[in-house]
Amino acid sequence: MQPGSTRELAHPDAADFVLTDVLFALSDPARLEITRRLAEGPLEVAACQPTGGDIPKSTLSHHLKTLREAGVVRNDPHGRQRYVSLRRDDLEQRFPGLLAAVLRAAPTGE
Repeated sequence: MQPGSTRELAHPDAADFVLTDVLFALSDPARLEITRRLAEGPLEVAACQPTGGDIPKSTLSHHLKTLREAGVVRNDPHGRQRYVSLRRDDLEQRFPGLLAAVLRAAPTGE
């Protein structure tokens, strides 16, 4: 790998998703809002800021890591940027109806 190049991050296989990890990842209001926004399509990492005020980069990174490690999102390099996308199909395969139910029940951001 060349200096300054992006690195691939580890993502769990859908078969390895753990229900309590997914539910924990979606239990935080900021992470839930990020997930709701990703339901509309992939975003650059910088565009994943929850509405209602900026959060520190370290906090955003922590939220994205929690979502990624639970299997809720993918975080992939694309040139000098990173794009985050919702793993809707993988979640639906492992836990049918869960994501749709959570997104329907979640309050919308203000």
